[in-house]
Amino acid sequence: MDILVIGGGGREHAIIRKIKESPDCGAVYCAPGNGGIAADAICCPEVKATDIDGAVRLALEKKVDFVIVAPDDPLVAGMVDAMNAAGLPAFGPNKAAAIIEGSKAFSKDLMKKYGIPTAQYEVFTDSAQAIEYVRARGEYPTVVKADGLALGKGVIIAKDEAEAVAAITDMLEGNKFGASGSRIVIEQFLEGPEVSVLALTDGNVMVPLTSAMDHKRACDHDEGLNTGGMGTIAPNPAFTPEVAQKAMQRIFLPTMEAMKQEGRTFRGCLFFGLMVVGGEPYVIEYNCRFGDPETQVVLPLMEGDLLRAMVATAKGELATVPISIKPGSAACVVMASGGYPVKYESGKEICGLDEDGQVRGVTVYHAGTKRQDGKYLTAGGRVLGVTALGDSLNDALDGAYAAVQKISFEKAHYRHDIGRKAGGKYGN
Repeated sequence: MDILVIGGGGREHAIIRKIKESPDCGAVYCAPGNGGIAADAICCPEVKATDIDGAVRLALEKKVDFVIVAPDDPLVAGMVDAMNAAGLPAFGPNKAAAIIEGSKAFSKDLMKKYGIPTAQYEVFTDSAQAIEYVRARGEYPTVVKADGLALGKGVIIAKDEAEAVAAITDMLEGNKFGASGSRIVIEQFLEGPEVSVLALTDGNVMVPLTSAMDHKRACDHDEGLNTGGMGTIAPNPAFTPEVAQKAMQRIFLPTMEAMKQEGRTFRGCLFFGLMVVGGEPYVIEYNCRFGDPETQVVLPLMEGDLLRAMVATAKGELATVPISIKPGSAACVVMASGGYPVKYESGKEICGLDEDGQVRGVTVYHAGTKRQDGKYLTAGGRVLGVTALGDSLNDALDGAYAAVQKISFEKAHYRHDIGRKAGGKYGN
């Protein structure tokens, strides 16, 4: 079958390379794609990921058999609904279900209603009321979140009253995140190891893939600004079998059932952002799609046919596809443009990659690159995700960091301590 993948980053590159392992996979198109993805798929840069009408026209024009909608924006905007209306089967939640990421207030209210463990919270649209609330509570750190999508940057952990007031004012009065910040969630700060779990679900069964640990801060030792993710490892040692069992019974299955009860049956990849506090898992956030860069370590450790699993998920038949987890570990180090996540320059030549944009012995997932005159150039904040597998975490980290040393571009920036919190030897 011919496939159209919507998106153009490292997550989409990882999905494409995994579905190409399937004997069912024919031609793969990617809209818009990027320079590195072009080595694995036919890129359609004229169609942006948020262009619903354009994506539907492209899918019909190419006569594809299946569409995979990967990013959050088109899912929340209803691209899967539009594909289905045009007679095209698609992987990903419909608009009604994608609200679980599109509105943090909705997801928090869902958890409260169905008794799913999460931090205490309140929702505000008025800055004076929000400021009065944080001052009355007087508990710091406290977490201030933009209600809507904000490229992974709409969460502020305020260390004191001044930072909390600034975050509230920036979002509700300063329009920092546009409409996404016109409503905010203020919640209790929980402390403990964070765990990312990506799970396939068709509304009837829940199949968690291996756990992962993201590294959000821009600089070593979790310093600097929040980013879309500077690297990740899998599995996450904090997600023990005991914690996993609690999460399945108290969070994963109840969330699936809650969405069904609400008339919003979720079919796709449901991302659980968890925090483990004293051995107990709590939900920090839901995402309605594969995480980035978690996908770059989770899919290489997946044993099974991802394309068949996606098709079965869309049909409500996920139970018919066997999926398991490979032994070993995976590590991904993100190479970013200098200055990311704020101001950065693009168009820098990337040296050390082969003709297909790869380095022998690892997999290089392209997040922000373009191909021009036979060269790979930077074209985004996060540029490459360098991923390696190993029998142990340190084996995987050795492979990833050795490959990073072979790649260079002007003002390249990456963290030197990926996996340190999980017992890795780097950055200690």
